[in-house]
Amino acid sequence: MHLTMPTSVVEGTQLTVMPFRDDAVVGTMAVPTLVQLVPSPRAEEDPRKLKAASGLVRRHAELRATVQRTLKSSQKGKNVGPYAEYIAAGLKGELGAAWSTPPITLWHAGPLAALSEELVPGTGLRTLTVAPGTMVVAIDGETQTTAWHDLYDDPEAYGLTYSQLAQVRIPFELYVDLAPADARQIFYDRNVQGVAVAKNLAMSMDQRDFGTRLAHLVADSVRIDVDGQRVPFARLVNVSKRQLSAGDREVVTLSALRALVVTTLYGRGGLARSAESVHEDELPAGARPEQVEAAVVPILGDLIVRHAREFAERGAITAPAVLAGLGIAVHPTMPWSDSGAVFRMDDLLRLLDGIRWEREAKYWDGVAAKTGSSGRLNFSGGVKDSGGRVADAILYPATEAGRQIRDL
Repeated sequence: MHLTMPTSVVEGTQLTVMPFRDDAVVGTMAVPTLVQLVPSPRAEEDPRKLKAASGLVRRHAELRATVQRTLKSSQKGKNVGPYAEYIAAGLKGELGAAWSTPPITLWHAGPLAALSEELVPGTGLRTLTVAPGTMVVAIDGETQTTAWHDLYDDPEAYGLTYSQLAQVRIPFELYVDLAPADARQIFYDRNVQGVAVAKNLAMSMDQRDFGTRLAHLVADSVRIDVDGQRVPFARLVNVSKRQLSAGDREVVTLSALRALVVTTLYGRGGLARSAESVHEDELPAGARPEQVEAAVVPILGDLIVRHAREFAERGAITAPAVLAGLGIAVHPTMPWSDSGAVFRMDDLLRLLDGIRWEREAKYWDGVAAKTGSSGRLNFSGGVKDSGGRVADAILYPATEAGRQIRDL
């Protein structure tokens, strides 16, 4: 007996939508559909849950981290509970008609599995299919997405039932097959006018910003050894936080790497630009974008490789103020520098060779960090506050700070 194999049928989640541009659609979906398509952002930030999660969920978490800020310990995260209660009150009729939730902005990372012809000619309505395993990320409306997850995980806690939630339609807009850089740009554009995002974090999401683009190019240009494995440095750069926590797998933030790039470009003047946009028409006199890229990317990439161990161990070199100071020290080697002195890369490398990069008070207290009452060394000082002191310590070994960071 021979069974006839089925013909090719596209499987997945079907949504009725209306395109509003050639790579984006709008529509509504049910709550169960949302929680199935978009994993819980809170769960993706829980190291224990993520360790036990499937490879698909872990890959989704990595992709989400490239275009979203974190929920944990942020105002956005604190708003999830009240938002869920607000939605529940609205669904139960307690708020009358005076309540609403904005459309959630989703990013479909990759092409669609299928898109139908118009369901009714002239209406624009179509059916699209999201294939199983496709990465769908909320790039705006993530607080609301997390609130829907909370409601669906335990509706009784909010005075609701699954049947009530199943009747709800959630409006959404879906951007299809965008590059990660474009998705980050949408995050920036939506949030810079909305709930306040830390300014340097917002800059690190702005793909129109020349400093941000250079920082990504630097991160993408090199690989370093971590625990015996050679990994792209970009995987060790956190794009969604201002400061790293102990449980993060990354070793440096994108905003800190951007500070290194900007001070390399402008020298000490770059300290004031660490939280400001850098446009191509504002580059140092006589410098063209392609010239800047050709000079900055290989030099900073080489420095990262030379100090790969210090980066992998999260040494002092990963602190934003230290990277900013390092950029000031690199600046005189740039062809557009007006420092007046002949300063070659070999000169800089000799200055860097003797520096102690361990995060210890005897090297960095008072230079890039402060020792608190508990005795713990804190590197949270800002780029503007400490970047100049770090640069002086690097460039002038005979000074008190210069001797301190070299343990002389």
